[in-house]
Formats: sequence, C-alpha cells, structure tokens
Amino acid sequence: MAGRIPQGFIDELVSRSDIVEIIGARVALKKSGREFKACCPFHNEKTPSFWVSPDKQFYHCFGCGAHGTVVGFLMQYEKLSFIEALEDLAQRAGLELPGGSHESANAPGFDLHQVLGQAAQFFAQNLQDSERARAYITRRGIESHTAKKFLLGYATESWNALLNRFGQQPADRERLQLAGLVIERERKAGERDPGFYDRFRDRLMFPIRDSRGRIMGFGGRVLDQGEPKYLNSPETPLFHKGRELYGLYEAKQARNDFRRVIVVEGYMDVVRLHQAGITYALATLGTATTQEHLNRIFRLTSEVVFCFDGDRAGRQAAWGALENALPLARDGRELRFLFLPEGEDPDSLVGKEGQQAFEARMDRAMPLSEYLVTQLVQQTDLSHADGRARLAALARPLFGRMPDGVLRELIADALAEQIRMPADRLRHLLQDANTPSTAAGARPPRGPGTSGPSASSSADARERKGLA
Repeated sequence: MAGRIPQGFIDELVSRSDIVEIIGARVALKKSGREFKACCPFHNEKTPSFWVSPDKQFYHCFGCGAHGTVVGFLMQYEKLSFIEALEDLAQRAGLELPGGSHESANAPGFDLHQVLGQAAQFFAQNLQDSERARAYITRRGIESHTAKKFLLGYATESWNALLNRFGQQPADRERLQLAGLVIERERKAGERDPGFYDRFRDRLMFPIRDSRGRIMGFGGRVLDQGEPKYLNSPETPLFHKGRELYGLYEAKQARNDFRRVIVVEGYMDVVRLHQAGITYALATLGTATTQEHLNRIFRLTSEVVFCFDGDRAGRQAAWGALENALPLARDGRELRFLFLPEGEDPDSLVGKEGQQAFEARMDRAMPLSEYLVTQLVQQTDLSHADGRARLAALARPLFGRMPDGVLRELIADALAEQIRMPADRLRHLLQDANTPSTAAGARPPRGPGTSGPSASSSADARERKGLA
C-alpha cells in the first residue's frame, strides 16, 4: 500500500498536521521564542535538548540526534508502522489514504464533510419548519441569531427522514453510514440487505465543527423526556470525541485574543454563554477533559477555568479534569475550578445573572493548588499523625505527575504546613513519587457528597448525567 501513496499526499498530510499539538500531547513542551523545547522522550536527559519547530514542521534532538517530521515522531514514539502513522494523521486531518477501504465513499467531490454539511442544512430547515422545535429553543432562551451562529437544527421524529432525503443509492447510504448519520439494521439469517435507519430522531441538533468550520459530527439533545438525554456521533474517519472541543471554531471566529478559556460540560452551556458575550466558552463532548484537549486550549491561552455543576457528578468531573491537568500544570499556566450553586448550570445561571456577574464568579474561581490541597485534606483527619501520614500518601502520586517548577514547590509547601513537617523533608519524601508508593490502596480524594472520583468514573458520571 505504501507504494501507492503519492509523495504529494504525504507532503500535504504533514503540512496540515500541527506538529506542536501532536508532540505536545505526549511530551511537556515549553515555548522558547518561535520554537518549543523539552527533555527528549527518546533518551534520558535532565537538560532539554529536544526542539520542535512549528514553522519548519520538524523536530530535532541535539542530544541523541533523533529528528524528522510528525510522521517519524509517531513512528518512533508510538511504535507505529509508516502506514499506521499516516492513517493516524489522515484521520486527524479528515483525509482518506489513497487506496483506503472507504476511498470510494469519501471520493473527491463528495467527501464526508460534504455529506455532514448537507445533513446540517437539512436539520436547520427542519428547525425552521417545526413549531415545536422552535418553541423549545425559545423556552431555553436561545435567540434566532445564536441558533444561526451555531447552525442549530432539528432531527424530526422519523426513522428515515434523512435516509429518504440523501440515501437513495447504495453508495449514498454507505456515505451516510460512514459519516455516522444512519445505522444498519440488525441482519437476520439469510437477509442480504437489512437496510438502515436514522441515528438522530426528535432531537435538537448541534453541529460540531473543526478549526476550518467544516462539520465533522453532531450532538443531539432530546426535546422532551428520553434516554439518552444527549447522543453524539460515533467515532468516524472525521470525528473523535476525545480530541474535539465544542465551540472552538465559534470562539475563534468571535475573537483573536484569548485572555482565558472556560471549559463547561454541555452544548447548551456553550451556546448560552456565547450568547451572553462570554465567547471563550468551550465544552468537551461527554468525556473527561483530556491532555489533548488541554494542549489545544493552551495554544490559545495560558488561563483555563473549569466550570462544573455543584452536584456530585460535577465534582467527580472536576477531579478527573485535575488528574489529567497535573502533567501540564507548568509555571506560567493558570488552571482554576469554578463550582456553581446546587441546581444551577452555566446555561441557567448566565440567563439569570448575565455576563458581568458570571465573569465575576470566574475571577473568584479556586486555583488548582488550592483545590488539590483542599480535596486531599478532606480525605484525612489531621488531628493525629496517622491522618497526616495518609495525607502525604494521597499526595505522593499526584505530586509525581507534576512537572518541576514553582507551582510544584508551592504545593509542597502547602502540604507541609498541613502535615506539620519541614517542607524540605516532605519534598524529599515526595521526590520518588513515580515508584510504587505507600499510597497503594488509598482512594482518590472525595469532594463533598462524593465517593472517590477518578478520571474514568467522572467520565461515566457525565455520560449518565447528560451534557446540559
């Protein structure tokens, strides 16, 4: 297959790939002038000699000599074959490898972006034609200009409305299935063509756009009662929900400078915050906030505010975000946590109090260091030595995930004050944090009203809870 991939396609793939984003999701890069540096991931070193140039789309280590494009990095770091590395990059770029299994369905002139774009137009027209759907968005406080800005639409209460409109031919149905818009019916014994049905039915539709404004997937919310409350597009050649951020395209269209970004939990939260003038709101797509999400955000700004509902699921999601954020909590970056009053979410609260009051809440959001120490302290009884030792045990694996720097030292000072021991001594005990520790068997911290959250449990809780 490699021989059938034109060099021009490979060059185009490399030029479309963001080498800093891809390497930065795996290596702790630090900006240095127009380039980025880090300790080399391919050999042990204490002084950074690994450099990444976004202008040249190239990396080079002056210590071990490792160098190349993003293709070579994925091959060496992820232990991928040449074809596997190209496939990974092609998926990110929304391209199909020449000779790929879906090449005919994603042929030039009728690619999956076009299929999804036509579906979005169809849903948008349905919204205009449905009095019930229009009444719903009015009831939710969404104004017409906001609905147009986010290309909101409506999937009718039909098993085959989209299929009948765009799936007349077998090749058309294949494209719709590949785009995640229709589902193949369960095949019965001896049945050659069981047929398909629409994935989204009777849902308000939220198109999810890439950085170029092209639609790569959808989120759909039920208008009344029903399960699941939110339904996302499945994983497709274009759509990978663990990488994407809802509202990123709209945020970039609204502003060129980002003093900060607020990360919320739901589509409706993003829409209402943008409508209120908070045009730097983004949301993950029903998953825990990943390091890949954060690396994309840190390309825009150094300040991130995580905003969560004040209930149990929100606090579980917050702890998952903290765990994933720790390796990226380098000096110069500010991560804070905002918890809303019980029963409120960003959608409802910004509608009640407006932009200025909501942004004032962000200004008072809890810094990562304070949130981490507070949550750990709530797990322990500091009135006796055993409880203080437990605090150190809980902190040790978390401390080890943080990069060296002032923030790490200040957190150690705060912990030392709680444990009542010299800070230098505690640092020495925490230094070997990446080896098996005395924290084995200790549960992660519990927030008020929660049971030991983790990155995986917080993701599960959010999927059960719905997104807004």
